[in-house]
Amino acid sequence: MELCGSTLLLGFLLLLLWSLFVKKRAGLPPGPLGFPLLGNLPQVDKHVPFKSLLQLSKKYGPVMTLHLGWQRTVVLVGYETVKEALVDQGDDFTGRMQLPFLVKATRGYGIGLSNGERWRQLRRFTLTTLRDFGMGRKGMEAWIQEESKHLLARLHAQNGAPLDPSFLLSCSVSNVICCLVFGRRYDYEDADFLDLLAIISQMIQLMASPLGQMYNIFPWLTERLPGRHHKVFAQIEVVRAFIQDKIQQHRNSFDPEVPRDYIDCFLKRIQEEKHLESTEFFNENLEATVMNLFIAGTETSSSTIRYALSVFIKHPEVQEKMQQEIDAVIGRERSVNMEDRKSMPYTDAVIHEVQRFLDIVPFSLPHYTLRDITFRGYAIPKDTIIIPLLHSVLKDETQWANPGSFDPQHFLDHNGNFKKNAAFVPFSAGKRACVGESLARMELFVFLVSLLQHFSFSSPGGPDSVDLTPEYSSFANMPRRHLLVATPRQ
Repeated sequence: MELCGSTLLLGFLLLLLWSLFVKKRAGLPPGPLGFPLLGNLPQVDKHVPFKSLLQLSKKYGPVMTLHLGWQRTVVLVGYETVKEALVDQGDDFTGRMQLPFLVKATRGYGIGLSNGERWRQLRRFTLTTLRDFGMGRKGMEAWIQEESKHLLARLHAQNGAPLDPSFLLSCSVSNVICCLVFGRRYDYEDADFLDLLAIISQMIQLMASPLGQMYNIFPWLTERLPGRHHKVFAQIEVVRAFIQDKIQQHRNSFDPEVPRDYIDCFLKRIQEEKHLESTEFFNENLEATVMNLFIAGTETSSSTIRYALSVFIKHPEVQEKMQQEIDAVIGRERSVNMEDRKSMPYTDAVIHEVQRFLDIVPFSLPHYTLRDITFRGYAIPKDTIIIPLLHSVLKDETQWANPGSFDPQHFLDHNGNFKKNAAFVPFSAGKRACVGESLARMELFVFLVSLLQHFSFSSPGGPDSVDLTPEYSSFANMPRRHLLVATPRQ
């Protein structure tokens, strides 16, 4: 009898939980019913979750509600839906979800996860400061050109031997953001610098793995389970200590009249606002924002360049046609500059298509409703996670003629001229779009053109050995690593 009574009580509690779960959906966009505690997680492929969301949207529409564990989530699918939310109704969608993984890494400070006044002040300051130091301008172009020469020299030193270019590319791209933030570059043999790049790579890989997804959904549980996340979080403290050391070095030699880089400008602002109780310029925000810039400015662009090299090997005809255009416009002697892009429509189209096809952040960084809002007639309450599915925009069949294939013609008109497409959103869109977009665009163009200007790329196993499907696919699409051969052009 006791067992029977316990079973009935358990059944009643589960039914109550279920009814509460269903009740919470009132007024929300449609979506599949989920399970208590787990929500809709059993219906989502942990290896390629964005594909599951696309499949569900075919039944429930472009605005749908899911529950990832207990977290109420509204998913936005397709170009028109994402544009309407992030651009046309942008003020309602400026909130950023406090991803537990990143909260732990940054201790909740900095520009990446901030909201409200903190976000407004830090974003405005960061954009202004980085532009003052040349982001998107000639000064930054010269830094990237100089760094590309270091990269080319290292490739020449390989004498055609097969290599994994991952860390070389990370060094080159990271040195650009290091110049902006720390006021200096690092040698490719610097052991401490290489250790930091390895930590950043492991951090991004963890975030893109099923374990990283589990941490963001059930942080309280995952914290208590064994796994490599504990090692990665310990390594993140090494990155924090590095940043703290650089900030202290800046303090020791700080001259407010002659700011040298981003850290100096932030220290100057701290000094100017030290008497304001409401200031957002204090040490914790400085450390976390520098970490945001250092990590984001290293991994995404270097991974995209690495993926582009794999594409060139997989499609040698694309590489050859780009080199023909490079030879005709620039030649082999002078350095590439951003003005050249206007005369190189095919090269520009290929670089855009690499970004579209890679789809490096398929979910974007999740947004968050900071108040009750209405969208397309649905009532979306405060504290709802919003996923603008960038994957669904970059692969939208209504916007791209051949969305599932690599096709530079997506960015070329019938006369071979470059054409823009509003559905090209690898940097997201609206008010929370990536602050480093102009820098990333410049890096991709200058580095990739410089590489093809001086080298032809191949694989020891031939084009068929190159797999363009990502190694990890969730928070980020991380390209597979391949050995390549960089053969100097004659």
